[in-house]
Amino acid sequence: MSTNKPKLIVILGPTASGKSQLSVDLAQEFNGEIISADSRQVYRGLDIGSNKITSNEMKNVVHHLIDVASPRKTFTVIRFQKLAMRTAQQIICRGRLPFLVGGSPFYLYAVTEGWQLPPSSQDSQLRKELFKKNPEELFRILKQLDPVYAKKIDPSNSRRLIRAIEIAKTLGHVPPRQSYPLFESLFLGIDCPKDNLESRIIKRLDRRLEKGLIEEVKKIRQIPISWKRLEAFGLEYRWTARYLQNKIDYSQMRRGIIKDSLKLVRHQMNWFKKDQRINWIENQNQSRKLIQDFLSNSLS
Repeated sequence: MSTNKPKLIVILGPTASGKSQLSVDLAQEFNGEIISADSRQVYRGLDIGSNKITSNEMKNVVHHLIDVASPRKTFTVIRFQKLAMRTAQQIICRGRLPFLVGGSPFYLYAVTEGWQLPPSSQDSQLRKELFKKNPEELFRILKQLDPVYAKKIDPSNSRRLIRAIEIAKTLGHVPPRQSYPLFESLFLGIDCPKDNLESRIIKRLDRRLEKGLIEEVKKIRQIPISWKRLEAFGLEYRWTARYLQNKIDYSQMRRGIIKDSLKLVRHQMNWFKKDQRINWIENQNQSRKLIQDFLSNSLS
């Protein structure tokens, strides 16, 4: 059912499913601009490891919220939500169609649902203590504080675990999110078979290593950034940082990245499969028809 709210196209899916290419093609066709909803592409310098789209791949489609933060500072979902909502409204005011594209469920739903995120001041002393702990230790702490919320969070994401612990210690638990959506959203999910996805993840990793992933991590380290901060970015950055510290060998690094990437896929799909609004698509023609119907319904 159509509403009077402005329209937003959401393209989501697991890592390595081909969201960037599809979104560029559709944005070209429908006079759109793209808002990246990727929790690592917001950081300057995290290019190869986050698979940041290149200027050639953008094909003159305007992209937003890429390279907007220093990797030395934490970029919160609250900040992303504010920037993304403001950017979407500006795109609409220009008479163009906003596309929110990414695989970070927390980022995507913070915008589409208009989450009222719980206020809680940062506790620098607590953060200092928690920052020394690995994700497994942090997850155990959160389970003790709020076992219900612990079931909803990515147990390997140190940054979000620390934030959840802060909120739980301040408020006694992590309160349920209230939603006030500003947009009417069409959700398009890329349907990629599991075996095909695993093959894509492996090939993508090999391309990243060939392009200079290890050299990129060395360069980020020189900013300077601590090893702990580097590892907090997860996936390629976590395992490459461990390799550069001689904690693991090259083959262990590669296996670790693949294993964590597949774990991320499971986490992403646990979120997405519960959302009945998502239209799972296999090709661009399906996407085109759904968008055409969505936009024409708003005019009727």
